Amino acid sequence: MQADLEFLSEQALLVRLGESISMPVNARVHQLADRLRSASLPALEDLVPAYASLLVRFDAGALQSAGATIESMARAVASLIENDEASCASNLAPSRQHRIPVCYEADCAPDLQAVAAVTGLDIEEVVRRHHAPEYRVAMLGFAPGFAYLLGLDPVLAVPRRDDPRTCVPAGSVAIGGEQTGIYPTALPGGWQLIGRTPLRMFDPSDPRHPCRLLPGDRVRFFPVDKTRMVHMQDGQGT
Repeated sequence: MQADLEFLSEQALLVRLGESISMPVNARVHQLADRLRSASLPALEDLVPAYASLLVRFDAGALQSAGATIESMARAVASLIENDEASCASNLAPSRQHRIPVCYEADCAPDLQAVAAVTGLDIEEVVRRHHAPEYRVAMLGFAPGFAYLLGLDPVLAVPRRDDPRTCVPAGSVAIGGEQTGIYPTALPGGWQLIGRTPLRMFDPSDPRHPCRLLPGDRVRFFPVDKTRMVHMQDGQGT
């Protein structure tokens, strides 16, 4: 596993594993995060995966107490990467799987017709192709609890809207380029809205587990009608 290490501060490293948005590169990111978690590095404070990079943060006081420096931690991380000859895709730690209900009916999917027109598919085929794959949470970003999901059928890759909305309803399921995702709260956004889930994706009242989805998790969508969506209790989809 080859990588470029960049010093961001006296307590943070950025490990770049590629330049592209792809499942294999992102799998390497999560594999490295798994290895670092199990390596018992002194003063390790946080790991923040992105599409093709991993932010590694250390506690400055704990580094000093351990007689370590950011340079020695960089050497330790580089050694782990150099000694890792296993296939990244087949050595990911077991991850959680979520089943997320989605209503694809018109009231919940204002851009579904536009996506169908761009792709040349009918609406039923867009819906089928969207809920068919298993997705993986590549990273969290943009807003708390917003999970970027990889695994979208390439046929469904469509541009973002020319006129972003000032307020997208919480739970909206959307496509933006080669990605799909779920708006965790009411937010401005320019992705194409093709459905909505009744599940709460971000709960700030739960300080330990505010985000339903975490990096590395697997996600499957399944369609529900609006009546069932309205009556579903939060939590039934996991």
